[in-house]
Amino acid sequence: MSDAVEDLIQILNLEKIEENLFRGHSPDESWQRVFGGQVIGQALVAAYRTVEDRVCHSMHAYFIRPGDPKVPIVYEVDRARDGKSFTTRRVVGIQHGKQIFNLAASFQVQEKGFEHQASMPDVPMPEDLPNEIELRKEAAAQLPESIAKHFARPRPIEIRPINPQKYINPEPMDANHLVWIRARKPIEEGNIALNQCILAYASDMTLLDTCIRPHGVSWLSGKLQSASLDHAMWFHEPFQANEWMLYAMDSPSASGGRGFNRGSIYTRDGRLVASVVQEGLIRYRG
Repeated sequence: MSDAVEDLIQILNLEKIEENLFRGHSPDESWQRVFGGQVIGQALVAAYRTVEDRVCHSMHAYFIRPGDPKVPIVYEVDRARDGKSFTTRRVVGIQHGKQIFNLAASFQVQEKGFEHQASMPDVPMPEDLPNEIELRKEAAAQLPESIAKHFARPRPIEIRPINPQKYINPEPMDANHLVWIRARKPIEEGNIALNQCILAYASDMTLLDTCIRPHGVSWLSGKLQSASLDHAMWFHEPFQANEWMLYAMDSPSASGGRGFNRGSIYTRDGRLVASVVQEGLIRYRG
């Protein structure tokens, strides 16, 4: 499993091809399209490569076209502003001469200020929960081989769901989704940028599932069309991505073929370290 984390770190280690231009690759096991979290993480890396001594506190992104996993993604960074306290960057991801993704990120000099936060939900600890790998292996046994191989592949982020929904023939559940997440291998301590980019990658996992929970449908049926449309993230405090964090998600609305999702990410000692919002496309072709 640690190999999957090393692969992720390599995927995030973009190649500089010119000033403000970077090239990113997709893993060999990419399926029909590039995973959205990969593009978010790589774009944030590209922005960070043009910033010094400041930390990302927020980013806002749009998925414009599906990514092609067979060709590299070129990231072009616009150095929009360098202020005394804040730095702003815009990043465009390009494939086949067209934009597939854009991101705006803001970076700040670290400073002290007022502090308050929402409390973490009272939930079971990750050690008391089943491993998602075992849950996926059970479901994979009921799937066609081509899908099962992708579904059960090793992943860099370990997930332990608290209130899981069945992968096959799911029953409707409420629109609250709770999972513990962590990178499967230690990440360089004190490297805020790398830890943020890994969490940005992980934040796109499980979030879109939240808005389909009330409807008792699964993408494994082949009848559900779903895709991330946008993604916003705020980083509140430093953290280690390889330590357990609670991802508490809810979906207050679905309408017009879209589902709206929110997430709060806490360390296991209750610190709120990040917040996430995403809207996704959800169409059922039943």
